[in-house]
Amino acid sequence: MNTSSLTRLVSFLILLLNLGSLQAAALYPIQNAEILAGSQFDIKIEFDAVTSIENVDVRLNNIPAATSLRKPVSFIANEAGKGSSLIYRDVQLNKPGKYVLTAKAGQENLSVSWDVYASGPRRVKNVILFIGDGMTIANRTSARVLSKGISEGKYQGKLSFDDMPNTALIGTSGSDSLITDSANSMSAYTTGHKTAVNAMGVYVSRAPDNLSHPKVETIAELVKRKTKMSVGIVSDAELQDATPGAMVAHTRRRADKPYIADQLLASGAAVILGGGSAYFYPQSNPVSKRKDEKNLVEQFKKDGYEVVFTKDGLKAASNATSTKKLFGVFHQDNMDGSLDRFFLKKNTVEQYPDQPDLTDMTKSAISILSKNPNGFFLMVEAALIDKFNHPLDWERAAFDTIMLSNAVQVAKDFAKTHPDTLIIVTPDHTHSGSISGVVNDAKPGPLRERVGVYADAGYPNYPKANIEGYPDQIDVSKRLAFFYGNYPDHYETLHPKLDGTFKPAIKNDSGQYIANPKYIQMQEDSIHVGGNLPSHQDVGVHTADDAVLNAMGPGSEKFRGFMDNTEVFKVMVQSLGLSQK
Repeated sequence: MNTSSLTRLVSFLILLLNLGSLQAAALYPIQNAEILAGSQFDIKIEFDAVTSIENVDVRLNNIPAATSLRKPVSFIANEAGKGSSLIYRDVQLNKPGKYVLTAKAGQENLSVSWDVYASGPRRVKNVILFIGDGMTIANRTSARVLSKGISEGKYQGKLSFDDMPNTALIGTSGSDSLITDSANSMSAYTTGHKTAVNAMGVYVSRAPDNLSHPKVETIAELVKRKTKMSVGIVSDAELQDATPGAMVAHTRRRADKPYIADQLLASGAAVILGGGSAYFYPQSNPVSKRKDEKNLVEQFKKDGYEVVFTKDGLKAASNATSTKKLFGVFHQDNMDGSLDRFFLKKNTVEQYPDQPDLTDMTKSAISILSKNPNGFFLMVEAALIDKFNHPLDWERAAFDTIMLSNAVQVAKDFAKTHPDTLIIVTPDHTHSGSISGVVNDAKPGPLRERVGVYADAGYPNYPKANIEGYPDQIDVSKRLAFFYGNYPDHYETLHPKLDGTFKPAIKNDSGQYIANPKYIQMQEDSIHVGGNLPSHQDVGVHTADDAVLNAMGPGSEKFRGFMDNTEVFKVMVQSLGLSQK
């Protein structure tokens, strides 16, 4: 190779390196972010090169940052060995409009534009946001079949949110991936900003520490900072899980559960109800999963909360006129689902026999929050729909969808006398379930031949549901043929799992997940299904299918057509007038 050719090759390689480095540099919030006027957020600028603060020029709408942002800047000379960074904390842009942020250092030129919007005046007194975690269309359909029945093609009733007047399809993808998890999908609802898988309340930057990424204010924080409203957080999962956690936390990793527990205490929410006691007790307590001696249960008491641990305790505290703040934790981990609590008594029901229903917690939360004449924001999560969709346990997911319907009815009853209440019911993401026919045990031949499709499906023969919408038998002779579209290796029994939640796959000696032999031992004609997911997946995964949102009350007319999940936040804050000073 001659000198001229070598020079050209070196120049080409340098160009490639520069292009790669320019793609790695970043500004946060990201391009086309929509930001509520007056909300607080962090600005972070990441350069690839190591530079000095004197060599950096940052401008907002061509005005130097010192003048336009009026915030001190934190300068990191070489963050994690990847280049210089600047951070402006708790920025507020009070004037609506288009904003362009530019940053220059040496040969690096970065630019990003945002849309800052106003809310207008307040239109509602209360907002109740129901999250059917992971709830897909087939969960709703199966719940309606079981709870209402169907005859000659017509359902004999509706779920409580089926007849809400406004509906929208919600896109759920995150900033880094088509497929979301509950942390970043819920974070989109609570902040109006996109983020990455496993993150909540932050933009995912190159910060080496989970809690140092650029933060965005949550709706719970906005409500507490800008109004005299009360906040409530209810979930039948661990309260430190992704969905309740995204109401209060700012972390790159949803697994930071002790930190999220701390943030729940710090949030000042008037009502906090759910599972996850293991993160509220000090490490000296046998059930604790903390690594310190913080006793948050005692701290809640010191902060004036009524603290309860059982269904009866919840009812008593809710009925007491003196209760202004309520903290209830009813399980060490996730609470048990309604199928097990009401009928099968499996999983951990024997250890925790006094768990309240999601309906009970919703009633209690509304009872206490509605004492505030300034209104309230309440988030209620039916978390176990997702927890059962993952292991392909559709019957348990259906029962918890019925439970969600019952909880929503509590809110609808409240709204009859409080019409200034906006009620929203939505999944945070979806799963791959679908109903394909009816399994009929009377059909001859191998198990798969007992699946009736089209005209051969007919109807299932579940018994009529009780007053709460639950049939008392699910292992009937003609059952829904409910299948998931993504799955690990497993044995399909086409029967409900009466001994506990389905565990489709177990790890072998090579560290791969294989079909759980328990189910071939339980039922000889079980069908071995080869998985269509990577071998390190032991359960089903989320999908990018649109989520179906239903809403009623003032402001709900804005939910229509296809919407991004960040727009759910936008409708809520506009309805509450949260950009008003």
